[in-house]
Amino acid sequence: MTMAVNVTSEIGRLKKVLIHRPGIEIEQVTPDAMGQLLFDDIPYLPAMQKEHDRFAEVLQEQGTEIVYITDLLEQSLQSHEEREQFLEKMMTESRLTVNGSSEALKEYLLDFSTADFVRSMIGGVLKEELPNRKKKHLYEWMDRHYPFYLDPMPNLYFTRDPAAVIGNGISLNPMSQEARRRESLLMEHIITFHPDYRDARVPTWINRGYDFPIEGGDELVLSDTVLAIGVSERTSARAVEKLATELFTSGSGFEKVVAVEIPKRRASMHLDTVFTMIDHDQFTTHAQVVDKDGRMNIFILEPGDPVRITKRSNLKDTLKEVLKLDDVNLIPCGGGDKIASAREQWNDGSNTLAVAPGTVVTYERNYVSNELLRQNGITVLEVPSSELVRGRGGPRCMSMPLVREPV
Repeated sequence: MTMAVNVTSEIGRLKKVLIHRPGIEIEQVTPDAMGQLLFDDIPYLPAMQKEHDRFAEVLQEQGTEIVYITDLLEQSLQSHEEREQFLEKMMTESRLTVNGSSEALKEYLLDFSTADFVRSMIGGVLKEELPNRKKKHLYEWMDRHYPFYLDPMPNLYFTRDPAAVIGNGISLNPMSQEARRRESLLMEHIITFHPDYRDARVPTWINRGYDFPIEGGDELVLSDTVLAIGVSERTSARAVEKLATELFTSGSGFEKVVAVEIPKRRASMHLDTVFTMIDHDQFTTHAQVVDKDGRMNIFILEPGDPVRITKRSNLKDTLKEVLKLDDVNLIPCGGGDKIASAREQWNDGSNTLAVAPGTVVTYERNYVSNELLRQNGITVLEVPSSELVRGRGGPRCMSMPLVREPV
């Protein structure tokens, strides 16, 4: 039986993947709003789109089916009733239902075509778009103070984070940062209402309404029985235990969750910025977080009531243990050079996307790391990234695998 979603490894041949081509939401990022929208700089959208198009082409050249989040949303919002229901949720989460101030916006948006409606959900709605005669509240008139009715979602091209396929189910992630929390609402709607997923009744391992955050960049499917999760700037230990408990009690097939503690800082915000799997026994690492001996705080969670937890202190030994390997090769970002390592880590040199065992997509700018991967027998497919990298994420961040071949 063909499953709607199925991911049981990080390296199985990538058959189907969800991505988002950056759009008008990127041009809503201004110097004043950068911090709130989680950007360090303002990308140039036309160049960014060309780079993202090349990323999509590379995946297609490897035989991967590309699906875009905007297309799936349009296909799951065909009726007026579906759009109205979705808009109510979006406005509630954006706190636009307070004092009845959402009525003018609702009336405005529901007159749009489905494509324009989706574009506005992602790109945001400016106060100046609505005529003054529709404005009833003080904040609506103060467009210089804050220009948006509905905030844009410029981070959405990092489709990895709002949700993650684990086995034949999905985690709909309660995200850490307010600027990104509505992104998982899009995924929830697709899984619930899109015909490809609605009838498949995809299991949900964790719901976006859970009280503690978890994000897809911290979720790595190491095998069909082992999941690694980073406890990080964006993922809580409570959410890790909640997800592990659900996996263990739901018949998912997962037997171990490896919780890896990483520093809570911008350069290592998710586990996949410091550690990714690229072959059966090879992994990229960030040398300033994972030293050559692999020493880290690691906890293995296994089924029990409560969940059984044991501590480990060596990443290399832990990987050998849980994956039943004789040895593993940790390949440090930037090699042993402190300057190259710091520079290329900032530019997501460790954030590789495996499209098959031993074949990865990387940013071309990380030439030291890419050459080191090749020296270790890895096939490296490079994509341009002068603008994509400004959002602080790499090829793995920009992709949400839906189906991988079993390893």
